[in-house]
Amino acid sequence: MTAWLDDPYTRALRSGRGPLFLRRADGGRLPLDVERWSAGVDAADRSVLARCRGAVLDVGCGPGRLVEALAEQGHRILGVDVSPAAVRSTRGRGGMALCRSVFGPLPAEGRWTTALLLDGNVGIGGDPAALLARLADVVAPHGLLIAEADPEEVDERHDVVLDDGRSDPGPAFPWARAGRGALGRHAERAGWTRVAEWTVTGRHFVELAQRRRRTSTSTTATTATAARQISRLRG
Repeated sequence: MTAWLDDPYTRALRSGRGPLFLRRADGGRLPLDVERWSAGVDAADRSVLARCRGAVLDVGCGPGRLVEALAEQGHRILGVDVSPAAVRSTRGRGGMALCRSVFGPLPAEGRWTTALLLDGNVGIGGDPAALLARLADVVAPHGLLIAEADPEEVDERHDVVLDDGRSDPGPAFPWARAGRGALGRHAERAGWTRVAEWTVTGRHFVELAQRRRRTSTSTTATTATAARQISRLRG
């Protein structure tokens, strides 16, 4: 979490542009698409938004383009991010967001109808299987998770630092990458079933549902509970 408080990320979000990279110990760099994150939703994003149901949790919401768009569509939507700059940006766009790790306590756990894990955020924590298992507890038993796979068919974990090439990088933290095959394997182990997958403008998405579903909780009741939690945060 500490790394995401570092100046390179905050500065990039403030300006809305890079360069910004995740740099591995071996010198390899993964570019971060700050410009796209800071803009409005695009065709690929809209293909995801069209599948969202009920109360939505955006994990690693960044500067808030998806939170803003879903709120405009009338969804109950909450973003969570460990970066205060990201949370400020999301709130500045009129969205609700909390500065919090997905591995910490979250509002309405087990009652979110939809969770989003986009923009490389399957890498959060450096262990996709653990992250997907955590989200199985956060999402309602009849809910869904929409995750974005890496465009390359990879399954790797590294300690990385944030690097903008202009200042000292922040402290190292674990990160992962998972292509569509690896994402499917991790999801299966975490109790998710693949419902659909699609590709738009080179971005690949997977819709997942939990294999074990309780039938005693209705979608309407679950959404209402999450909505009350968001209302309390707003108040």
